[in-house]
Amino acid sequence: MTRLVLLELNEVNFEHLEVYVGQGELPNFARLLGEHGVSETTSETAYEELEPWIQWITAHTGLSLAEHGVFRLGDIVNHDIPQIWESLEERGLTVGAISPMNAKNRCRSPAFFVPDPWTNGRLAAGPILKHLYAAISQAVNDNAQTRIAAKSAAWLLTGALSYARMENYPAYAKMALASRSAPWARAMVLDLLLTDVFIRETARTRPDFASLFLNAAAHIQHHYMFNSRAYDGEQRNPEWYVPPDADPVLEIYRLYDRILGQIRTSFPTARLMMATGLHQDPHPENTFYWRLLDHDAFLRKIGVPFVRVEPRMSRDFVVFCESAAQARRAEEIFGSARDSIGTPLFEVDNRGADLFVMLSYPLDIGDDFPFSVGDRNYGNLHRDVAFVAIKNGRHNGVGYYLDTGLPSGRSPARFPLKEIPQRICDALNVPWARNTALDAPQVGVR
Repeated sequence: MTRLVLLELNEVNFEHLEVYVGQGELPNFARLLGEHGVSETTSETAYEELEPWIQWITAHTGLSLAEHGVFRLGDIVNHDIPQIWESLEERGLTVGAISPMNAKNRCRSPAFFVPDPWTNGRLAAGPILKHLYAAISQAVNDNAQTRIAAKSAAWLLTGALSYARMENYPAYAKMALASRSAPWARAMVLDLLLTDVFIRETARTRPDFASLFLNAAAHIQHHYMFNSRAYDGEQRNPEWYVPPDADPVLEIYRLYDRILGQIRTSFPTARLMMATGLHQDPHPENTFYWRLLDHDAFLRKIGVPFVRVEPRMSRDFVVFCESAAQARRAEEIFGSARDSIGTPLFEVDNRGADLFVMLSYPLDIGDDFPFSVGDRNYGNLHRDVAFVAIKNGRHNGVGYYLDTGLPSGRSPARFPLKEIPQRICDALNVPWARNTALDAPQVGVR
């Protein structure tokens, strides 16, 4: 029997959620908020340190950024930091996880463990789920181009037929049809599919502790917050970007309300903890996001020396070089890439023999967009990039936490995010041993 479920709703803004509840929406959230209340969690304060792949490591390890030192998405694979899953496993409990952000499968024998789509790692899953994970990773990482390889499409269909639950068929059909004109619906389909995988795997294997990470709300808030009925600011998205009467934030919150009800129904005796890691505030400026269409081809085009390149979330990618000297040369080339008036195109984090690179150019990239790299001029960057979004939301280090094991009035008003592993262990009646081996500040691979 599953005793505890951790539902990780990345960056969901409970202040906006409560506005919708006040408008008669989201009955499952309304019930839980009324019965159990909500706490705020705190983490880092410097804006450049507010990234979900940093804060979720804190929530999984009980360590702040200064202690765990992992600054980039996917970099957890270079560390052996004890996380909540293997810590519980060492105490004789069975565990499972679906898509935990920036987490590494260090368990000996988990019921199931499927990493997030951006972090390379070891899967604990059957053949169909392994292929489904590979297809999801390809679809997520090529989302800006709306490109799904034929093989991935086949495994997405196979996985959906294997894991999608009948009660959700109408929802899948509705979102699939809507995705033609509402691109945010694709992220919603993925989160519903991950939920169905989670419910089926948890029901089949019955681990003591199981976690599910969902990211569509964070994605949608970043891109469409200005269209939310809960947003009362002055910014507006252009009509070519999203119809003025659309509210993608309400749509994903409605889906999460449905998911919440299904998890509660599927595991009625399990204690539920819900956490967001962070939340988002409205972004005050007009900022465009772009992603390279073909990372390998573009690097060769501008003369960057490298061994391989791995795309990460949205604008980010990692360039692996054969030596630190080659990485320094690659960094110089990226640093010299500018638009026609000298605005940099990239931000680069040199970590020795590899570079974490962000296509950070914030303005529009129209047809016949000239750029230069060093003393070489190029004609049209527009052909090399895909439009991702107009930034609507920005990170805030305050997150939210709800626990069905605590009645309303018993939840603390605020506590550090790093206390979540302790709370999980307390709920499961096992000791949480803080990682004393990592008490000294760690040097992250940055």
